[in-house]
Amino acid sequence: MRTTHLYIIAAMLFAAGCASDPSVEVEAAKRPPNILLAIADDAGHMGRSVAWVDTPSLDQVADAGIRFLNAYTPNAKCAPSRASLLTARNSWQLKEGANHWNNFPAEFKTYPEALRDLGYATGYTGKGWSPGNAGMVDGKPRELTGPRWRMKHEPPTKAMSKVDYAESFIAFYKNKKAGQPFHFWYGAYEPHRPYTFGSSLKAGKTLGDIDKVPGYFPDNEIVRTDLLDYALEIEHFDTHLGRILDFLERQGELDNTLVIVTSDHGMPFPRAKGEEYEASNHVPLVMMWGDQIKRPGRVIEEYVSFVDIAPTLFDIAGFTWRETGMQSSPGSSLADLFEDQIKDHTTEQRDHVLIGKERHDIGRPGDYGYPIRGIVKDGWLYLRNYRPDLWPAGNPETGYSTVGGSPTKTQILRARHNPATKHFWDLSFGKRPEEELYRIAEDPDCLNNLAANPTFADLKEGLRGTMEAELRAQKDPRMFGQGDLFHTYPFSSKGMSNYYERRIKQGEDLVPPWINASDIETDLMEENP
Repeated sequence: MRTTHLYIIAAMLFAAGCASDPSVEVEAAKRPPNILLAIADDAGHMGRSVAWVDTPSLDQVADAGIRFLNAYTPNAKCAPSRASLLTARNSWQLKEGANHWNNFPAEFKTYPEALRDLGYATGYTGKGWSPGNAGMVDGKPRELTGPRWRMKHEPPTKAMSKVDYAESFIAFYKNKKAGQPFHFWYGAYEPHRPYTFGSSLKAGKTLGDIDKVPGYFPDNEIVRTDLLDYALEIEHFDTHLGRILDFLERQGELDNTLVIVTSDHGMPFPRAKGEEYEASNHVPLVMMWGDQIKRPGRVIEEYVSFVDIAPTLFDIAGFTWRETGMQSSPGSSLADLFEDQIKDHTTEQRDHVLIGKERHDIGRPGDYGYPIRGIVKDGWLYLRNYRPDLWPAGNPETGYSTVGGSPTKTQILRARHNPATKHFWDLSFGKRPEEELYRIAEDPDCLNNLAANPTFADLKEGLRGTMEAELRAQKDPRMFGQGDLFHTYPFSSKGMSNYYERRIKQGEDLVPPWINASDIETDLMEENP
């Protein structure tokens, strides 16, 4: 979509304060669009394709707009994933922003900050960018997603947040200047752990609702219950989204609001969140925008990344990238996909996405992470593990601390002691080869590694070559022998930096306080269990 000077002029008027006068009205068709971004925390399952998760509000957005079949976050952990979305840069382009529990780099402007400077009212509720330290500006905490709005209510379960997300948005809307375009970040805390075990069954779900348990989990009552509790939390997110959409419709604002619904990464279970598999980085993504999205109900098969979101927003709002004051981005606007298409197709520009990770949570000496880079292209996932000598989920004596405690995690740890089920432990916690290759359509659980199969040698080399050439163009330090730089950045909390060494020196337990005692088994302390 071309830059619209009417949008720019209108935004300048709003920024000057003219919009505070109700008598100043801009013709509806010429008003800058509002933007609502609804982002769940750790939700890899939303939409009708998942029979055991009911998300009618997300389906409403998809039916009135478009659904992106192949949307990915560059990094499947909260802080680095959200940093990529906010800055339109891949995590390896964000210095310490590549890590989890980090200090947000002061040099990188976020798109809500840019929209604020361009005349938009901005705000958020729930979880914005976190966890980490956002930094200070003029002696005040930096507002990466705008000012916070926090209304309270009693949630359906004790484990859910008490933030009333919908009422928080309504309070924001009623307090902004009349007629001023807005960007609001609705960041639910759900379905981040912990859950109230069995809450889903009390709410009426049954174990048989799940048609298929992921192949990397044991299929038993505990795991199924855990998955259903996860589903209940996603449905809570969807309920608040529906309330916000209803309010916007009553205000006559819904048709002029670009609504984006997504999640920061996959589910908070072993071999999903914090990894770089299909269940880790593949995210739900739907958008609607009144009649500005042609032929609603379409499914877009092009590969899209979080780095494409901000360019899309500035494009539809009529701002050039230079006007935003943000640093360069490898992303590109998706606004052309809003136009009518006779046949959905994959363009060369959007035929792949890059993914990767550096340090997430504590888990080994020297605060060292588990570096990975990967590419998803033509239905294939290629991964390069740069330190296959390391434990991918953290050292055994720390309880595999990059994977949060859960009933499912405990089931997998216990499965190790039975030869018939040990493969579940191997998939989630065991060491991995240097290269991995999966055919996603046939193997979405990424169980059959084809990297050593000579039949696919040329394919593998081609994927690796494309990935590394693009990473070099993006100045990824790891491509130039400087990857260890990412592990020198301090954690945002002094209590986390050098945790491993300090605890050993003091003769204390290495297990972080947020790891469940049931997740530790003393025999896992052996180097080669």
